[in-house]
Parts: sequence; C-alpha cells; structure tokens
Amino acid sequence: MYEKSTWIRLPRSVVVGHGVLEDTVEAVEELFLDGPPLVVTSPTPRKLAGDRLVAAFEDAGFDPAVVVIEEATFAMVQEVLETAAEVDAGFMIGLGGGKPIDIAKMASDEFGCGFVSVPTAASHDGIVSGRGSVPEGDTRHSVAARPPLAVVADTELIANAPWRLTTAGCADVISNYTAVKDWQLAHRLKNVEYSEYAAALSQMTAELLVDRSDAIKRGLEESAWVVTKALVSSGVAMSIADSSRPASGAEHLISHQLDRIAPGAALHGHQVGVASIVTEYLHSGEGGEWRRVRDALAGIDAPTTAAELGVDDEQFLEAMTTAHEIRERYTILGDGIEAEAATEAATVTGVL
Repeated sequence: MYEKSTWIRLPRSVVVGHGVLEDTVEAVEELFLDGPPLVVTSPTPRKLAGDRLVAAFEDAGFDPAVVVIEEATFAMVQEVLETAAEVDAGFMIGLGGGKPIDIAKMASDEFGCGFVSVPTAASHDGIVSGRGSVPEGDTRHSVAARPPLAVVADTELIANAPWRLTTAGCADVISNYTAVKDWQLAHRLKNVEYSEYAAALSQMTAELLVDRSDAIKRGLEESAWVVTKALVSSGVAMSIADSSRPASGAEHLISHQLDRIAPGAALHGHQVGVASIVTEYLHSGEGGEWRRVRDALAGIDAPTTAAELGVDDEQFLEAMTTAHEIRERYTILGDGIEAEAATEAATVTGVL
C-alpha cells in the first residue's frame, strides 16, 4: 500500500509592494484571529514603522502590546512568552529584520498562537520560512517553528533599509544554488528524502537573482521587490520540503562555523554567499559555475572574499575544514575535507 503523506504549511497571504504596511490590519482581519496582537520589534524598526502599525491596530479596535528586543536569544523568547501570557495575546507580529521575526516566530509556535511577519529589511529568507535562528554561546541554533500565517513586506521600507542588509538577502538566496546540489548529493549517496518540486523552486529562485544581479541597485524600490519575492519563494521551498535543505547546505555549515570562530564579523547572508563560491568549486571543479556565483555576488556589491567578510585566511580555512562537525547533514564536505583541498578551493576562486 502507498502510505506516504505530507503536511505543507504555507502563508495564507503574502502582501508585497509599495506602502503595503497600511494593509497589515486588513491582512490580519482576513485570518480571523482572535485576541490582542503582540508586536515583537527592535528599536530601529519601531521608530520607522512600529508606531504607525500599533496606531493602525488601535484604530481598528485592537488592543496591541509591544515588546522591544535588543538581541535574539532564548532568554528573549521566554520574555516574549511571559508578555504574551500577561496580555493574553491572540497572535504575534514580528516587525523588523531577522532578530524580531525569528523571536516572534519561535515564541508564537511555543505559545500556540498565529504569527504574522512584517519585514522592514530583506536580509534573509527567515521572513517566511518555518525556522528560526538563535545564537547561544559560540554556536547558532536553527529551530523549527511554524511559518507565518501572513507576510506583509512594504518595499518602500525595505528599499530604505541599509544596503548591506539587502545584499545579504540576495546572497542568502544565491547560496541556494549550492544548497540544492548538496541536497541532491545527500539524496543519491545517503538516501535523504528529496523533493524535486521544492528543489526546483529553490534553484529557480537562485538562478533568477544570479541572472538579474546587475539589476539589483541601491535605493531602487524595484530591487527591493525582486529580492523580497525571491526570499518568499525560498521560504516557501523550505515549507514544501518541511526542511531547510532547499536553502541550507555546506555553505550554511561554513557560515555557522564562522559565527563561532569569528563572531560578529559579517552578516549571515554575506557569509553563506562567499561560502557558496568555494562549495560550488568543490562540487564542480575549475570548470564549474563558481564564477557565475562570484560574479553575481560582486554585481550586487556583496562580499566575495574572506577579507571582505572581515575574516582572515586561517579562520576561513578552519571553518571549511571543521564545518562538517556542526550537524549531521551530509553535504559536499562529507566527513571533512583536508586543508589542502580547502586551500585549493579558496585560492583558485579568489576567496583567499
């Protein structure tokens, strides 16, 4: 008998465009959520959009509460949970970049209420995915959580965010290029469950940004539109697969090691972008597509070298040779690569 089944959780509404912050209340009302909203944000997004968002909910008859976070920590998740219990929150809204969205996503999952994602920067695909990322000590934990019920991405706000955040989001999507190759490799060699649909969506999204990287320009709202749509597609691919595999392979393992070895040196998206150059070389060698990946990153002013990440050669090589220890996920790194192979990949591609 055929007994395979799956449960795909996707956002019910995705609202993207100029000035759509004003549509957040309408998007929430269409979800028929009960109870007061708890807005989880950080200082800058609160100034840019938080007060307007709270006022809009108050005008609509809601009684919103606000939690302002400084750092993404498990302690902060608990603080949000305590506030949610105090105000009897009906749902949570993550307003801002990766930190408040990840915290709200994980807290709402544990609290058992709905979650709405309102990004003010397109810095990574966590704005729509079913995973949150929280640092703890010298490591970073990726935690499963339900995807948002709705995503409201105002491209006017996103276009005015610091340019490095947008380029980090682009690089995060471009890194899907090698993540899918790692997933296919794990499927062939380790019989890891694989979704052709999710892989095709993720790869198509990466290809879109690689092909259109020269059109991604600072301060151009159309660029914010393209990047945001790509991040949404990447997150949907993960939801379809019920795994981060479509968007996380060896390049993410290397990035996680860099977080431990050189904490705070660079943004997550920039790290995985540079790491994807060397992992593409490991997959395909000198004649592979690593030049396309590197040139696409350079075309959007994203880092393409360890030095541009603020990481020295020894640190980057250490991350490459030890990244396989991060988690039990089979990638092109296998059970570890030798220092000579890591040096060759990083040197030939110009990363070192």
